Amino acid sequence: MAGVDATSPYHPTAKPSKSTSALFNCKKTNLYTLLAFLCIISYLLGAYQHRNTITTNTKTTTTCSQTLTLTPTTASHLDFSSHHNATFLPPSTPKLHYPPCDTSFSEYTPCEDHARSLRYSRNRMVYRERHCPEKRELLKCRVPAPHGYKNPFPWPASRDVAWYANVPHRELTVEKAGQNWIRYDGDRFRFPGGGTMFPHGADKYIDDIGTLINLRDGSVRTAVDTGCGVASWGAYLLSRDILTVSIAPRDTHEAQVQFALERGVPALIGVLASKRLPFPSRAFDMAHCSRCLIPWAEYDGLYLNEIDRILRPGGYWILSGPPIRWKKYWKGWERTKEDLNEEQTKIEKVAKSLCWNKLVERGDIAIWQKAINHLDCKANRKLTQNRPFCQPQNDPDKAWYTDMQTCLSPVPEVSNKEETAGGALENWPDRLKATPPRIYKGTIKGVTSETFSEDNKLWKKRVSYYKKVNNQLAKAGRYRNILDMNAYLGGFAAALIESPVWVMNVVPVHAKVDTLGAIFERGLIGTYHNWCEAVSTYPRTYDLIHADSVFSLYNNRCELEDILLEMDRILRPEGSVIIRDDVDILVKVKTIVDGMDWDSQIVDHEDGPLERVKLLFAVKNYWTSPDKNS
Repeated sequence: MAGVDATSPYHPTAKPSKSTSALFNCKKTNLYTLLAFLCIISYLLGAYQHRNTITTNTKTTTTCSQTLTLTPTTASHLDFSSHHNATFLPPSTPKLHYPPCDTSFSEYTPCEDHARSLRYSRNRMVYRERHCPEKRELLKCRVPAPHGYKNPFPWPASRDVAWYANVPHRELTVEKAGQNWIRYDGDRFRFPGGGTMFPHGADKYIDDIGTLINLRDGSVRTAVDTGCGVASWGAYLLSRDILTVSIAPRDTHEAQVQFALERGVPALIGVLASKRLPFPSRAFDMAHCSRCLIPWAEYDGLYLNEIDRILRPGGYWILSGPPIRWKKYWKGWERTKEDLNEEQTKIEKVAKSLCWNKLVERGDIAIWQKAINHLDCKANRKLTQNRPFCQPQNDPDKAWYTDMQTCLSPVPEVSNKEETAGGALENWPDRLKATPPRIYKGTIKGVTSETFSEDNKLWKKRVSYYKKVNNQLAKAGRYRNILDMNAYLGGFAAALIESPVWVMNVVPVHAKVDTLGAIFERGLIGTYHNWCEAVSTYPRTYDLIHADSVFSLYNNRCELEDILLEMDRILRPEGSVIIRDDVDILVKVKTIVDGMDWDSQIVDHEDGPLERVKLLFAVKNYWTSPDKNS
């Protein structure tokens, strides 16, 4: 199967397109002609040889008949029964079936479950962190979409509007009514682009930031928004080619991250509490907090220290809201002048201990910049009372259930004050194709500049083949939110860069090498994850999921059906899946997905049928919870 008709909806078991079939038919015709010719020649030669054989055999038989008496065997004496049967064969494997979960699970987030979170401490928001179910608690059913669910609006319309039935929560429309976050309008929500600190719209707010730092030259490409609301800041940065990961906990502001994802904006459920955020060190060009209510100065500056870890040398931290401009807003914030002044003084002190430079404070916005290296920081330690550096064994890239630290994560060594630690990056879009510093400096074992170049070529070829099999992948608007479950160097995402999509690149914690830092250095985004656990996201997050060798990696680590049920949870109705893996693994996978009511088909590798690696293309069927009134 090489393709499907570009005018018809994608279906994994569809036949090849007419143009492709015509090409195959032409080849088949030539082949059949050749075969027919060879058959005729073979027949003539065989007939000639057979004639000579018959003559010889006849003579021999006539001679022997004078001395041999042949006794014919009657057919009644032949025994056609089998006598060596396997008497204890195992019964055939029953067909799997995974029923729908109860409608109460339509927004189930296994590792951020409210009932489970109540078992944990409220100190430092620990109860808002990931707390995953034990194996015996895992659901063996399919999470339903709410009744009336519709396919989200295509990008860019989705930035401003979403179906109410998909995220049936109106709490924010009341709580944030005066701040232009979100409005309820009949059967849909509208997003005017406002926020608590930018009621006149995120676009104008970003323009204000753009007068203070350059957001247009490509030097700022990746950003993280902590306490993101409905992610309007990240949504409007996309028009400036800045890709933002928006983060918010699952808390009293119901469905913040869910609204962000419904709008087609990258987002994760997350919180600054006791564990590091699931990103490598030196990942983001810019970090942002707009009245995010994170106690930055508390716990010896623990949370600002974590922002420092994930900020690239020379990166920016932007703060608006309390305590910035407290002299104007203190009455509205219902706090005393002394309290707000003390908070800002503490934040300034923590920023200095991190060797940050305060660039500007103008209006409602303050911006700090991380040093491009630590030469001055080390030289002035005794004078400035900077915080101690972390020990070498404290890997700054280790960020999966890793405790936050108050020590300063060291950046790579440099030879002079003007050199950027870890290597300077190209501006976007050149950054995408340039060899990441982590690779050309040899810090990723077994990955070289040549490896990187070949990987780019490989994924261009593979994605081209994907588009032949799934014609919808080449159509703008069919897919928006994409997940790559085993991204390696981000080649799959890079090959899709011209499409109006974003890709969450996952580097599994069990991968042979940690390549997530290099993915960020390309100007792409991603996260660490263990696929034996659920993802920190809402159901129905992704339009398309790509899994390269994931099931081989996790075979015997956890149950394949649990990974597939998690994929089903986070895949939208009528969403698509592409799985690459060894054929034996894929056969097992297909048995499971058939029981999940997916339409699927295994097709050959792009290099032909002799490759052991095959591809499984699948589509999740549309279904929802029943109507409560029916």
